Amino acid sequence: MDPTAIDSVALNFSATSMTVLNAVLAVVMFSIAIDLTPSDFRRLLYTPRALLTGLASQFLVLPALTFVLVLVTKPQPSIALGLMLVAACPGGNISNFITHRAGGNAALSVSMTAFATVGAILLTPLNIALWGGLYAPTRDILQATKIDPVSVAITVGFMLVLPLILGVTLRAAKPTLAGKLRGPLQTLSMVIFLTFIVLALANNWQNFKLFAGAVALLVVLHNALALAGGYGLATLARLSPYDRRAVTIETGIQNSGLGLILIFAFFGGLGGMAVVAAFWGVWHAITGLGVAALMNRTEAAR
Repeated sequence: MDPTAIDSVALNFSATSMTVLNAVLAVVMFSIAIDLTPSDFRRLLYTPRALLTGLASQFLVLPALTFVLVLVTKPQPSIALGLMLVAACPGGNISNFITHRAGGNAALSVSMTAFATVGAILLTPLNIALWGGLYAPTRDILQATKIDPVSVAITVGFMLVLPLILGVTLRAAKPTLAGKLRGPLQTLSMVIFLTFIVLALANNWQNFKLFAGAVALLVVLHNALALAGGYGLATLARLSPYDRRAVTIETGIQNSGLGLILIFAFFGGLGGMAVVAAFWGVWHAITGLGVAALMNRTEAAR
């Protein structure tokens, strides 16, 4: 197989599929947001060190580590840009559940997801443009696609921030209703999301079978770097083990669903990018649950 073929293959993803993925991602974000109250945000403003450490880990440390990984391994350009794009996304929608399973600070995790989601309007397109532009092979892809950071910001806003605002508003206005909706919505949205990924894999099975091997080891290394980067920065910041678990998991669980939306909306489903994001979506759940089980063997000091 020609290794460069992955840079020219576009995966099959219909407009209807895009609409469904957008809707599912919005529902997932809404189901997370109805766990939040305005006081969650205010409380973190008085004790911002853990929150700022988590945001720095996601939007500064992980993209920088990703760039080093790309420089060392020199993957095909579309794979490299896929890794950079995943690193530029905010924390994933299962990070809060996994942090809770790990015995970490779930409230901090939810708040980090919320703040990172809002920050992603600016920081996601900025990181894609910055790091992708610094590496010549990925810079060529960015120039060829003529990606508009404003359009990326608008997409992120509608998919993530609008549901976040609606969820917090509902929780404040109708807390009983929000409490009833929370569990069923989270379960339903995750089932639909996983079903969607399976169907997308089935529709593109030949391409995934051809190219998954080219990205598997890189995604494993990338995810390990993300977890190690989060843990390392939290340790340097002298966070408590309770908060450190949240920062570690929040950095290692990326919103690959948003990544897929951006890839199909702005890069035409470019093979290497899409396979990286899809593989991430499966792998980070496996490692996240594994790390959570390991962490949960001991109680975290607060």
